[in-house]
Amino acid sequence: MNQEPIIIEKTYDASIDKVWKAISDKNEMKKWYFDLAEFKPEVGFEFQFSGGPSPEKQYLHLCKITEVIVNKKLSYTWRYDGYSGDSLVIFELFVEGDKTRLKLSHFGLESFPMSNPDFERKNFVAGWSHIVGVALTEFLNSEQDS
Repeated sequence: MNQEPIIIEKTYDASIDKVWKAISDKNEMKKWYFDLAEFKPEVGFEFQFSGGPSPEKQYLHLCKITEVIVNKKLSYTWRYDGYSGDSLVIFELFVEGDKTRLKLSHFGLESFPMSNPDFERKNFVAGWSHIVGVALTEFLNSEQDS
């Protein structure tokens, strides 16, 4: 069983303030991540959203913020309603000259039911690669043009 976290790093041509706002402001997040009913970057804040491999197969994600360091780190637990397992998602930001490097880590995937193919590691890798590598990149690039 692979207990290694998923780690994806991406450097954006954007200020740390802009990237922080993108990962912590629900109005910004809905443009590239998920359309969350509520989100506050405050320790203890709980939020949820639905997502899945197809419109017919959706999972209710239940999350709780565990750590907030403005412009540096945002962490939250991630689990699925009705399924065993708990994981932890961490977004870390680093200044790299006039750019910002984001490091996304997702720990604890092995705690999810391996009998469900939707919870296979490769699906999380593909999902986060798209979210961080494509969706957030396109969002930040479009924000600079406006």
